Amino acid sequence: MRKGVKVTALLLGAVLLLGLAACGKKNVQNPQTTAAGSENTEETTAVLKQQIKVAALKGPTAIGMVQLMENAKEQTAKNDYEFQIAATADEFSADLINVALAALPCNAAATLYNKSNGKIRILGINTLGVLSILDTGDSVQTVADLKGKTIYTTGKGTTPEYTLRYLLSSAGLNPDSDVTIEFKSEAAEVAAVMANAGTEEVIAMLPQPYAATVLMQQPDTRIALDVTEEWEKLNGSDSTVVTGVLVVNTEFYKNNRQAVDDFLKEYKSSVQYVNSNVDGAAQLVEDFDIFKAAVAKKAIPKCNITLITGQEMQDKVEKYLKVLCDANPNAVGGQMPDDGFYVK
Repeated sequence: MRKGVKVTALLLGAVLLLGLAACGKKNVQNPQTTAAGSENTEETTAVLKQQIKVAALKGPTAIGMVQLMENAKEQTAKNDYEFQIAATADEFSADLINVALAALPCNAAATLYNKSNGKIRILGINTLGVLSILDTGDSVQTVADLKGKTIYTTGKGTTPEYTLRYLLSSAGLNPDSDVTIEFKSEAAEVAAVMANAGTEEVIAMLPQPYAATVLMQQPDTRIALDVTEEWEKLNGSDSTVVTGVLVVNTEFYKNNRQAVDDFLKEYKSSVQYVNSNVDGAAQLVEDFDIFKAAVAKKAIPKCNITLITGQEMQDKVEKYLKVLCDANPNAVGGQMPDDGFYVK
């Protein structure tokens, strides 16, 4: 199945727009009053905050940010963050001119790096494996059982497609002839196909929390295959699926390292909060109109939300991308990204 022109255009457009990532500055006035005898004098201290726009997909990458989003709303965050949460990466393209930081599929970040000659860099892994193959029947027990089936999914040209194609090929199936991969523009569309399945068997590959939504609405649907488990069966536990990464515009990083470091610290704190306070995090997920709290509560423990930086991040990303590159170099933009891809 050929990678669509639309994906290439999106990546190139993102390079041009992300290259213009802007950062404003905002003075926040904090009045402080001191008394001297019977007279009061007011001193005002200006606290300089940078205005930084952050983009993420509607899913685990956005869920991991909810505490930081709440802090930004309450103006207690280090900087003045504006968050853009979108259903698909396409929605970033018209507004990336103001985005300094973004969460992208891992292979899309590698492709963007290669095609832009290093205009973006990867800061960390924010999501590990979140994909499952769901079946409204019981015919799929192994990857080989997918032969002759139609698989509904999303993420054409990004991590989901290439991960699925790799698993199919490893099971001796030709992804272009032995199965039919039906791509939808959004995961919500795939979930809707399953919801309207009726008595027909429907097979789909979905990420969390969309998989949790389907399982809640259709109790007879089951998780037939855990994509991460299937990957690790083939490659060993030292190689795993890296779903999402945080990227930064290279020029923005060079000129605003303290702001980026502050963001990573606050993001890490948000991730820790989400993973250890599922009920509270689920409510924030609903408050920010990402998913309903009930869905988020079931999904968060399965979302593999994390923040891995430094050498560990590079090791995991390189192992994952190497498998994809060996199977199809186009999956990572033609070649493995060099060492400059990583902020360590």
